[in-house]
Amino acid sequence: MFQQSHTNQSQMPLSLPGFCKVKRYWDTVHEIYLARILPGEYYVTIANELIATMLGSCVSACIRDTQTGVGGMNHFMLPSTDKCASDPGECKKKLSRYGSAAMEHMINDILLHGGRRENLEVKLFGGGRVLQSTTDVGENNIEFVRNYLRDTGLTVTSEDLGGTYPRKILYFPASGRVLMRKMPISNRNKHVQREDVYRQSLAGATSGEIDFN
Repeated sequence: MFQQSHTNQSQMPLSLPGFCKVKRYWDTVHEIYLARILPGEYYVTIANELIATMLGSCVSACIRDTQTGVGGMNHFMLPSTDKCASDPGECKKKLSRYGSAAMEHMINDILLHGGRRENLEVKLFGGGRVLQSTTDVGENNIEFVRNYLRDTGLTVTSEDLGGTYPRKILYFPASGRVLMRKMPISNRNKHVQREDVYRQSLAGATSGEIDFN
């Protein structure tokens, strides 16, 4: 289903309905179009694209259909919100900010565009203890996503969770390949501050790439 890899910059693949606001550009290093997602976003594609994000205490699930190549990645800060139970419209409005909605809606979009549940491959990243808080936000996210996948019967094929460092994640849904870089301490403070501001808005390491094939 997915398009062939680009060896030279060509026309950007059309985004699926609902994802036109996600920032995309040509990545000259990997010679592929890259979609960069921020906290509270997710992206699903049927094309041969790259999806990237930066994680601190947030968690990203990389999910794809191994037969068709359709897949996506999310980026969520908190497991759930009580407003989802009392007000479904509020949950839809903030669907990708919270893990409970980010997982459900991303999986549904993958299935809507040709994926089959029995073919889904799941890889998990993030959940670091990087925020100065009495509550371990990262650990709460890890516990949530593991319980969610257990309850839905989906199997995790690889993961890198926890620790005390931010991560840069590059995901290739067409092949399932993930490149992860543990960010150096010198880059940590700026990212932590950005994530802390985002966390408050919801309430109202060492470097080197690791290849997860």
